[in-house]
Amino acid sequence: MAFNHLPAGVHDALGPLSVTPVTHSMPMAKNHRSDRSSADTASRPSPSTVLDRLASGPSRSSRITHTEHLPPRAGRHAVWPDRIRPEVIAAVQAAGIEHPWAHQARVAEHALDGESVIVATGTASGKSLAYLAPVLTALLDGSEAPNGRGATALYLAPTKALAADQRRSVKELSLPLGNAVRPAVYDGDTPFEEREWVRQYANYVLTNPDMLHRGILPSHPRWSSFLRALRYVVIDECHTYRGVFGSHVAQVLRRLRRLCARYGASPVFLLASATAAEPSVAARRLTGLPVVEVADDASPRGELVFALWEPPLTELHGEKGAPVRRTATAETADLLTDLTVQGMRSISFVRSRRGAELIAVIAQERLSEIDRSLARRVAAYRGGYLPEERRALEGALHSGELLGLAATTALELGVDISGLDAVVISGYPGTRASLWQQAGRAGRSGEGALAILVARDDPLDTFLVHHPEALFDQPVESTVLDPDNPYVLAPHLCAAASEIPLTDEDLELFGPATAGLLPQLEAAKLLRRRTAAWHWTRRERAVDLTDIRGGGGSPVQIVEEGTGRLLGTVDEAAAHTAVHEGAVHLHQGRTYLVRSLDLEDSVALVEEASPPYSTVARDTTTIAVLETDTEIPWGDGRLCYGSVEVTNQVVSFLRRRVITGEVLGETKLDLPPRTLRTRAVWWTVTEDQLDAARINPEILGGTLHAAEHASIGMLPLFATCDRWDIGGVSVPLHPDTLLPTVFVYDGHPGGAGFAERAFHTARSWLTATRQAIASCECDAGCPSCIQSPKCGNGNEPLHKRGAVRLLTELLRAAPEEPGGERSGGEPSGAVQPDGV
Repeated sequence: MAFNHLPAGVHDALGPLSVTPVTHSMPMAKNHRSDRSSADTASRPSPSTVLDRLASGPSRSSRITHTEHLPPRAGRHAVWPDRIRPEVIAAVQAAGIEHPWAHQARVAEHALDGESVIVATGTASGKSLAYLAPVLTALLDGSEAPNGRGATALYLAPTKALAADQRRSVKELSLPLGNAVRPAVYDGDTPFEEREWVRQYANYVLTNPDMLHRGILPSHPRWSSFLRALRYVVIDECHTYRGVFGSHVAQVLRRLRRLCARYGASPVFLLASATAAEPSVAARRLTGLPVVEVADDASPRGELVFALWEPPLTELHGEKGAPVRRTATAETADLLTDLTVQGMRSISFVRSRRGAELIAVIAQERLSEIDRSLARRVAAYRGGYLPEERRALEGALHSGELLGLAATTALELGVDISGLDAVVISGYPGTRASLWQQAGRAGRSGEGALAILVARDDPLDTFLVHHPEALFDQPVESTVLDPDNPYVLAPHLCAAASEIPLTDEDLELFGPATAGLLPQLEAAKLLRRRTAAWHWTRRERAVDLTDIRGGGGSPVQIVEEGTGRLLGTVDEAAAHTAVHEGAVHLHQGRTYLVRSLDLEDSVALVEEASPPYSTVARDTTTIAVLETDTEIPWGDGRLCYGSVEVTNQVVSFLRRRVITGEVLGETKLDLPPRTLRTRAVWWTVTEDQLDAARINPEILGGTLHAAEHASIGMLPLFATCDRWDIGGVSVPLHPDTLLPTVFVYDGHPGGAGFAERAFHTARSWLTATRQAIASCECDAGCPSCIQSPKCGNGNEPLHKRGAVRLLTELLRAAPEEPGGERSGGEPSGAVQPDGV
């Protein structure tokens, strides 16, 4: 059984940098610190004033397509349940919190009653204190136990940065409690000499699902005293556990519950999320347990000004002569520069590691022209940095030494960065949940804040900045995960069997697909049944069968060729596109060229260089239908959902001039193909439908290709994904359907639920796709409608008008949403046809 993964897509080239001169007639930055005085607060400009300054340059105001004002909200207090220890209440009061918000008290009450609970309230609403009050009470009670270790608690965070931040908070809060609370981080950065102390003495262990999967559960005999005393499991930012990653985490939690039961423990699960639809449903799917929901936010909130910002068109032309819009990267760098000059503490969130590096470099260069000391107060933060680099940046941000940070989603989650004034989001992050999570990083001290979404030259981004109701009048997406995905479940059954042999009693815990998979695993000689149990048969570790992040394989180390210095890592799945031979790699403002990529040893050798270009990988993709699960008629055509096999190969890369995006040349690559068995939605059209839409054979390929690109770009409005989670193929005559066919598939083994969501919302999804193409002002197609940043064919061929006509004809016979909505209600982001 293979557990592989499709390579990630490539990122946009930087593109044009200078269209409108940026004026810096703003107040110069002062030395801001996180502990601002009341005088500092009083002198701070309002978010609206800051936005007016940003829009004051030539032609700047026309870039704002919409401004949303979220008014401030008053808070509602309550009292702590009487079972919360008075010492804990005193510690909370010593931290400056006299009374809890009403939702905090409710969460504590449920936790003390032994009920698993999810708190789904806004960013900076005090969710941490809601679960910490009962947790600290349990640890304090346990410290007084006459024998044994006493109570323990486990905290799970999706990122190392969040776990480290939470440890700081817990340590500060629990100082008055003495040695009763012993928090410790246990992750891949924990030195080996400290790990034994954590196992033996820590009673509040902060880790991530990866370490739980690979380090704690396989070594459960060494953790037996901790697991035996486990009272609470905290799952922070639980909305991030979606798709394949969420499905893996769901099975890791089932393995944890199984081992706890073996040691006589039944922990209560406390989940937290600022952005979750149907929180109790998502929490139950994740944990496998009934979960009570607390979603009435009683905390106060400062004013939030949220602007939608569209970069202007330039005089340059891209592929097929399409007009080129100024890149979100360049625009975000300008905004971060201006905010720093104003003295505003800001974060710009970027979708890619390369984008974070570029924004920081551009901002530093422009700041150095104004005041060299300001250039040192802007930096990049992304995954792949060494642990000591991440910790130094986090410390500088907390202290106020840094004013501006260009960060990937590694800092999106609940890291407590108090005193931020503004957030600039470079490109729609893929989901409304993530958008609000990022926007909520500013104004965490209850003051007013500014958030700006800078649109990329992309169909969905363009649609959203001109349809603000799709962002501000819609709830966040439902969390999509499928613990029964056989590609997810199978390796976890092997891991569970290696921990404790599996019995019939475990079938219900791991889900209905378990009984059918066990014989297959036995036939593959991964498991062997002896008497009434299945045993792991191999010498290697079962947990190494899968990477729960979906990467598959060991991370590729990026090593400087001349010195042997480790610069960082990249996921194995992304290596073909990110660190192929000849690729340009950025690391903390320095540029490197990849000299060689050794896939067997998982090493990319680089050397420092200054090429005047960036690189973009090209790939080819073919698809075969394995099984059709469901199909319904759409007029003469069909809408289908089922299993497919995708074959993908990176075949070359382009060199693009950094400033203009001009293509300087293409270089062939010899990399092995990758195969992926996954789930897809696809639709076919007949000759009669093509005739009705006036689609002749000369434009058929471009018509289907354009519809495919645009539909991929619009799907994140309907499913909890972004375009890098999904892929597509369009074929004028597919050998399995014998008709013109467009496929959209999940980019994860076994599927992630995104294609299924597309099937169930197909009418609304393709209506929005048609509207996005038809309303674009370009003539023949551009990145704002039908061109894709990850197209392996160089966006050839494409036919915009044909795509509009074909989708119009297809939607003419579209039935109601097929199969209904599994989660109930209308699909989020649905739009009405604009007349066909």
